[in-house]
Amino acid sequence: MARTFRGESVHKVDGKGRVSIPAAFRRVLEDNDPDWKEGLNPNIVIVYGDKRRNYLEGFHMVAIEEVDEKISRLPRGSKSRRLLEKLFNGQSLATQVDETGRLVLPQKLRDKIGIAGEAFFIATGDTFQIWEPDAYAAHEAEMETWYDDYDEDFDPLVLLDQPDGG
Repeated sequence: MARTFRGESVHKVDGKGRVSIPAAFRRVLEDNDPDWKEGLNPNIVIVYGDKRRNYLEGFHMVAIEEVDEKISRLPRGSKSRRLLEKLFNGQSLATQVDETGRLVLPQKLRDKIGIAGEAFFIATGDTFQIWEPDAYAAHEAEMETWYDDYDEDFDPLVLLDQPDGG
């Protein structure tokens, strides 16, 4: 069972907003969709969020159900619950991968993150992100400065041994 998204790739986006999902990502979506069986298309939830998010985040069904469970345990009407409900329920799109392995990104979502001809996919564990390629490159350049706090021979695996992840 493929439980974790891994890898990165760039894919063409056509005029109707159709983009192929990396094949390995499709297996993860299938394996983590309790309703999926051979011959059906896997479900996916795309969270797009507010103006602070400049990427789309794809959740397989098990991952989004975990998020929904945690939200439902918060006090009804609390600020935290309302904020999370808005993000993960209101500012999201429940959809399916089509029979050819493509996802249709509505114009609203493409406009939000500036996707035109290509989309950059990157795995983030039980989710994946979809970026406009140049925006991701700028983000990645910014992230590289995180390594400046560490020595040349720094091994990122040591972060796993720290209770707060570093």
